[in-house]
Amino acid sequence: MPNVRPEMRIVYFLLALLFAGFLLLPLSVLFIRSFETSSGFDLSNYLSVLSNKEIIESIGNSFKVSSATAVITTILAFTLAYSINCTRIYQPLKRVIGTVIILPMLLPTITYGFAIMYSFGNQGLITKIIGHGFFDIYGFNGLLIGYVIYTLPASFLLINNSFKYVDKKFIIVSKLMGDGTLRSFSNTIVRPLIGTLGGAFVLSFILSFTDFGIPASVGGTYSVVSTQLYQVMLGSIPDFNHGAVIAVLMLLPAVLGVFLLYFLEKFNFQYEKITDIEWTQNKYRDTFLAMISSIFLLGMLSIFAVMFIAPFLNSFPYNLSFTFKHILNVFQSGDLVAVYKNSFVVSILTAIIGTVIAYSSAILNVRTQLKGRTAIDIVSMITNTVPGMVLGLSYLLLFNGSSLKGTFIIIILCNIVHYFTTPYLMAKNSLSKMNRSWETTGELLGDSWIKTIYRVILPNSVSTVIEMFSYYFINSMVTISGIIFLVTAQTSLVASKIKELQHFAKFNEIFVLSLLIFFTNLLIKFLCDYLQKRQVVNGKKIYRKSEAA
Repeated sequence: MPNVRPEMRIVYFLLALLFAGFLLLPLSVLFIRSFETSSGFDLSNYLSVLSNKEIIESIGNSFKVSSATAVITTILAFTLAYSINCTRIYQPLKRVIGTVIILPMLLPTITYGFAIMYSFGNQGLITKIIGHGFFDIYGFNGLLIGYVIYTLPASFLLINNSFKYVDKKFIIVSKLMGDGTLRSFSNTIVRPLIGTLGGAFVLSFILSFTDFGIPASVGGTYSVVSTQLYQVMLGSIPDFNHGAVIAVLMLLPAVLGVFLLYFLEKFNFQYEKITDIEWTQNKYRDTFLAMISSIFLLGMLSIFAVMFIAPFLNSFPYNLSFTFKHILNVFQSGDLVAVYKNSFVVSILTAIIGTVIAYSSAILNVRTQLKGRTAIDIVSMITNTVPGMVLGLSYLLLFNGSSLKGTFIIIILCNIVHYFTTPYLMAKNSLSKMNRSWETTGELLGDSWIKTIYRVILPNSVSTVIEMFSYYFINSMVTISGIIFLVTAQTSLVASKIKELQHFAKFNEIFVLSLLIFFTNLLIKFLCDYLQKRQVVNGKKIYRKSEAA
């Protein structure tokens, strides 16, 4: 690695200033505000909140539904990942599983609730097809279905990725040593994935514990902690101090999750070599898992099917004649079109600026010898554990009354900080695998550090940069928890507008806006995937030419 240059220090200083001003300072203000009272600083806010039976009940409800979600999601994610990696299921079905399972990530969580209502409600699509309802969709049942759909894609991606680093040859060794099916499965599949399964459980729990979109649509009278925070902050009489207390309490599960992951880390181990194997034919196993996977995916798709049907019907489910009027009404509404444009612009700017920040942070950490560079890892750990609602509230408390309040700038900054961890880790993993001497070589040839990054490092990590851009854009389009306290009438985004339309029961407009988000995200994802594949092909061509030379 090259010697420390002034430009490295400048970039590091700017990043430190950014995270100090828009992560550490807002959270500090939030924490201090939770102790603030009219008579000074004491614990009276905490005592008041913890003696409120409604809030305690909502916290208990959140723990109950989030725990159930985490268990179900982890089992389902493991089953689907196992079906893809450890069976001889028909290959096209494997590709379908890997594709369909991530589709919910392209929609805001508040839409999940409305899709569940229109599917399982008294007049819902699935209810009509079957002939009767199965359960009350409002409250625990609706939340559980919504949370499982919401958290499953992230848990699946985590477990599916870890399966690629499990040495499959030990399965053969286990069989040769006479181990039974369960013992072999436990020792060669489950045991190497304990840490990842624990991570999936924690991730699912935290995501569902802190989500606001699903409870806002199907929570009903089943109060959870996120809706309590929303009511305290945006009720008829906002209580900033009590809101700060609830926000601090929402951080506790994330902190406990970090300690759990630290404990599970000791169960992780590395193989000296990863060996893949040809799986033996097992009709019972493959047929069973293919059926389970297909049933779940069809069930999930059937829930969202109504979103693609209802907007094209006059009045679902009463008048089923075909019409385009709901689509045209949205595009003829200047207000709704403006909201969509706001979301698109915010997402583009978030993706561009966020990718630059995350990539720069990874370069400083991995490819320089700057003192204190490992502090960026601490920042990424904090951003990974702070819920969107908590971060958004801390921004509201810090910047209330400032020129940043009610601007797109504060929303973009909140999104960048909120979703920083994953793009940063993408870049860090990619940059750490590159030749460490490239910057030194560039320095010897007379190139500046910035020039070497631009001419050598960046071209070799374009695929990762594209993936980072896609991640930032898609999450910015669908987020509601992070921006619900920051938007105004002028800076309203699609996700927050859907929450507003809910009060007027304008579900056709809600579904049309949801479809706009879905197809926009789908287009961006397809475009980024195409650019990534093209980059890989071009890279191989260049490599082969260099080999021939």
